[in-house]
Amino acid sequence: MDKYLIINADDFGMNHSSNLAVMDLFEKGGITSSTIMTPCPWAKEAGKWAAAHPEYAVGVHLTFTSEWGNYRWGPVAHNNTESLRDEEDFMYYDSGSFEKNCDIAEVENEIRAQIERFKSFGVEPSHLDNHMGSLYGIETGRFEVLTKTLELAGEYGLPFRFPGTFVPEMFKNETLDVKIDVSVIEGVFNQVLGYAESLGVAMPDYLIPGEWNGPQSDSYENFKEYIYELYRSFPNGITETYIHPALECDDLKAITGVWFRRVWEHKLFSDPQTLQHIKACGIELINYRDLKRIKGF
Repeated sequence: MDKYLIINADDFGMNHSSNLAVMDLFEKGGITSSTIMTPCPWAKEAGKWAAAHPEYAVGVHLTFTSEWGNYRWGPVAHNNTESLRDEEDFMYYDSGSFEKNCDIAEVENEIRAQIERFKSFGVEPSHLDNHMGSLYGIETGRFEVLTKTLELAGEYGLPFRFPGTFVPEMFKNETLDVKIDVSVIEGVFNQVLGYAESLGVAMPDYLIPGEWNGPQSDSYENFKEYIYELYRSFPNGITETYIHPALECDDLKAITGVWFRRVWEHKLFSDPQTLQHIKACGIELINYRDLKRIKGF
């Protein structure tokens, strides 16, 4: 079986510097897909650009958390969002708080609102994924959140980011704050996959994001070496990895103290050497439209 790779740029629409980075990487071939955060102030710019460039696979980054201290957003839906808001009237800071407090009917209402806002930009989404893993239900065990998301993905005929192969290490990723035993997740995993297949929802075989805990955070060269080694280890099948690229600017530095990670990702994936390395690893780059075709959905 061949090795295929989707490189998705998350957080398209979060701010202007993220938009510029994503647009640049699409044009340079450094990414194969991206997803827009429709609740964010710069989503319209991202959406209009996507509509003007239909050759690129752009989907919806379903967003139910707002994690930054001084830069926050709320739901897209105008009504029935009370359970999706914190005491500051924004979305919750973390996925666990969202899972504990959300009403499933309001989650469905907000997912629809975010997809419809995306479509209002004049573009059809290529796929769905979710910000900070908030719709997986794995932090507190509210798997009905994932079930409802899959049902809506099936209704809209869209692929969804979820691994088709159980890899325990994925659920220990630093971006997730899993508070239930991984064995519990494994217990429902095959049920989730079977349900997704019955709904006609295509998913990648593996989801392998990069980690930042370790020496890869110490320098750009360390980060580059880490990513290159990670890609050498990718299995046969369809793997998705995701990045959060941005250009260096004062606004980005005000949003997050680890702004350099996003800048490094843009630098690395705009480097022609990275594409050469991927090819040397025997990996073929694809996007989410290709995934749907390869999976036969």
